[in-house]
Amino acid sequence: MNAGGKSVEPRIHRAEVTAVTRVGKAMVRISLGGPDMADYPTTGVGDEWVRVFFPDAPRDAVRLPVLEGRGWVYGDGVEPSEMRTYTIRDWRPGEVDIDFVVHGNGVATTWATSVDVGGEVGLTEPVEVYRRPDGATRQFLFCDEPGLPAALRICETAPAGMASTLVCEVRDEGYEISPTCGDVDCVWLSGTGNGVAPSGLPEVLSGMEVPQDAAVWVATETRTSRTLRRQLREEKGFARAGATTMGYWVHDKEEWIAAYDALGEEFRDKVRSLYDSGRDDDEVVDLVDALYEKNGL
Repeated sequence: MNAGGKSVEPRIHRAEVTAVTRVGKAMVRISLGGPDMADYPTTGVGDEWVRVFFPDAPRDAVRLPVLEGRGWVYGDGVEPSEMRTYTIRDWRPGEVDIDFVVHGNGVATTWATSVDVGGEVGLTEPVEVYRRPDGATRQFLFCDEPGLPAALRICETAPAGMASTLVCEVRDEGYEISPTCGDVDCVWLSGTGNGVAPSGLPEVLSGMEVPQDAAVWVATETRTSRTLRRQLREEKGFARAGATTMGYWVHDKEEWIAAYDALGEEFRDKVRSLYDSGRDDDEVVDLVDALYEKNGL
């Protein structure tokens, strides 16, 4: 990790709320710092993500696990904290910003809209995803509201001279948040995706000219991301590793989980065997996508 270095031993950091700022109609920015964030690292990549551990209530202390292997463990008798995954909107030495999309009454939304300065969460150290090809002079980013904070940071931290096209669907007019830099062509799709209507991103991508030497980043609802990934391969001619695509959330998650569970242990073994196969990561994603689609997921 750069721009701050790697902490001596990777750990889950106790992060204190230093500021709460409303950003647009549907976003709350929580700034997090405090003594245990003094050595908090960054990858320097705009879509770096972290796991956030939440307290039971906004004014409570958070129970933190200890890292163990690729996961974490709690002490005997300690009730695990609720955890969600978010991207870092901005990094400064000893402090980060995380933007929370406000919707429903879930754990993260309730915390972000109720917490005051002094509240706390736990943060794992960040992991980057975006692979911007060397030599690319233009980038195309496709997202919905949960992916917008990362997309904005990618635009704002792009190399000098790199032009960006940002295509984002928002739940309604007035929910747009533009990047704080120039040389970005923003295309806003109002009233599509985001759980309010079918996504408009596949149609927009089909009608766009996206050169194969451009950098492409996609972060949307999981099934929409799967559709865009297939379009990039079949319609636009991108190689497996030619674009960074990921699902940030799942529409009707409870129903999806129920359908997944109903497929039984044999199906789960097939998925696990693909991830443990040692194949190229992008090939595994394609195979898992095909398996999910075949089974209606």
